[in-house]
Amino acid sequence: MQGADRPGRANPPLAALLTVTASAFVAGTMLLAKMIGTGQFGPPLHPLQISQGRFMVALAAFACLAAAMRPRLTRPALGMHALRSGFGWGGVTLMFAAAAFIPLSDASAISFLNPVFAMLLAIPLLGETVGRVRWSAALIALTGAAILLRPTPGSFQPAALLALAAALSLGAEIIVIKRLSRAEGAMQILLLNNVFGFAISTCAALLVWQAPTGAQWLALIGIGLLMATAQICFINAIAMADASFVSPFWYATLVFATGYDFAVFGTRPGAVSILGAAVILAGGGLLAWREARLRP
Repeated sequence: MQGADRPGRANPPLAALLTVTASAFVAGTMLLAKMIGTGQFGPPLHPLQISQGRFMVALAAFACLAAAMRPRLTRPALGMHALRSGFGWGGVTLMFAAAAFIPLSDASAISFLNPVFAMLLAIPLLGETVGRVRWSAALIALTGAAILLRPTPGSFQPAALLALAAALSLGAEIIVIKRLSRAEGAMQILLLNNVFGFAISTCAALLVWQAPTGAQWLALIGIGLLMATAQICFINAIAMADASFVSPFWYATLVFATGYDFAVFGTRPGAVSILGAAVILAGGGLLAWREARLRP
């Protein structure tokens, strides 16, 4: 797998294609989670159990890859891996929960706040300095989130807070990944992430466990394989082009999520959803542009 432990050759067009493919797969995991959580395949499963299925299948997939590829492993920072996996598990579980109650387009748009939260958390945790442009980008994106929350008595969406909390948790995960990536290879990080994620999610799922139907098992396997494949695609994309180049293509997740939601549930994004998503994308785009300018 190119990019797992060594840099790949520059290939921006292929990097863009891989990122768009990854975004389609991630949106697919959200769709399957929504279908499982809303009773499309049998009695609804709790988000904790859906998350456990995702980590179980992804762990099996990455374990098989590691056995075949035999990547070079170094001594891991187990505490940091556990912390990263805790944030990742929390973000995934909260996102799956949000997808069951609000349109996938809203959940996807709010999830794009995670780099904004990562930027804000980097100030106290990494000692990074944030200038006016990046503060402006964060404010714009958070304004978009406020629009999607619909903060009026008649239209407020409490479930959107789940997506907001997911973005915060995933933003914290980015901070930990930055620390881990300084000393460990990508394949090792992915493998250990799913080891710890499976352990955490299994303990949590025991509280709400119920036997899945055959269709639910297939959907859970689909979630795990789609997520694992998306991670592989994105890792290879980063190996072929700068993160600042591929990041805007990640916004295709919103397009796929909207299309999937309409095709399966007949959900059309309203004017508020479109406005909120546009504002978040504007803030995220400004932040990505600024990060690109800051790189030497």
